[in-house]
Amino acid sequence: MTHDDITADTVTGPGGTPPGPSAVQPANAESTPPDTAPSPADAALPPELAPAALTLFGDRLDLAAAYAELLATDGVVRGLIGPREAPRIWDRHMLNCAAVAERIPSGATVLDVGSGAGLPGLVLAIARPDLTVTLIEPLARRTSFLIEVVERLGLAKSVRVFRGRADEAASGSSGRDPISGDVVTARAVAPLDRLAGWSLPLAVRGGRLLALKGSSAAAEIEEHADVVARLGGGEPTVQLCGVGVIDPPTTVVEIVRERMVGPARPAASKRSRAGRSRRR
Repeated sequence: MTHDDITADTVTGPGGTPPGPSAVQPANAESTPPDTAPSPADAALPPELAPAALTLFGDRLDLAAAYAELLATDGVVRGLIGPREAPRIWDRHMLNCAAVAERIPSGATVLDVGSGAGLPGLVLAIARPDLTVTLIEPLARRTSFLIEVVERLGLAKSVRVFRGRADEAASGSSGRDPISGDVVTARAVAPLDRLAGWSLPLAVRGGRLLALKGSSAAAEIEEHADVVARLGGGEPTVQLCGVGVIDPPTTVVEIVRERMVGPARPAASKRSRAGRSRRR
C-alpha cells in the first residue's frame, strides 16, 4: 500500500486488498515537473539524523542507504512513494520503521501485512539480519518492486515475497501452504478492528501484532478492544519505540495472540430458522 502519511490509516478491503487504484499516481514525465523528478540526492541521509541512523542500522547503514535511494527513485517513479516523501525518506520512513525492531525477539519470523514498498518489513530485515521476513502484498506492481529490491540488496536468504492477501497467506491458497510467524507487522493499512482480523490469524499463539499507528492509537484501542478480544487477542497496548533515539518516537499498538479463534460462522437467517421450525 501507499505509505504517504503514517498518521492516516488507509481503509482497504479483505486481507489488505485496496478498494481501487492507488491514491498516489506514478511520477512519470507527464505528471511530474522536471524540478521534482526523483533524484538519488533526495535519499541522502541528513547529517542531524546520522547518529540515530547509525544506532538503528549499525554496520548495515550502507544497505539501508541503498534501499532509501531505491525508494526515492524507483519507488517514486512507480507510484509507491509520493514525490513529496522522497526528501523525508529517513525521518518519516526509514528511522520510523527501524525503531520497531526493539519490540521483536531475536531470531523471530516476521510477516509484514500490506507491505507496499517494503515498509516496515524490508527496513526491519535490513536493521535485523537475524530475522526471517515475509512481505505480504496482493498487488503485482508492488510485489514486482519488492522482488527486485530484495535481489538488488542481496536479502534473498532472509526475505521472501508473498503475493496475495493476508487471509490467503493464513489459510493457504493456490497450492501454497499456510504461513504464520512470531510477529506480524503492519503500517497504515487499516483501522485496528479490520487489521486485527487480517493479522492475528497469521501469528502463532503467543505471537504478536505490531501495528504502526499515529495519533489515533489510543482512540482505536478504546473503540476496537472488544473486537480484538473476540479475535483471540489480548489487551492492546501502546508502545513508544526509539525513545531517546528518534523524535518523535514511533507509536505502535501491540496485541498478543492469546487464543486460537476459528472463522466465525455466519448467523442463520430468520427465514431459514422459521423454515426449520415449520418442518418440526
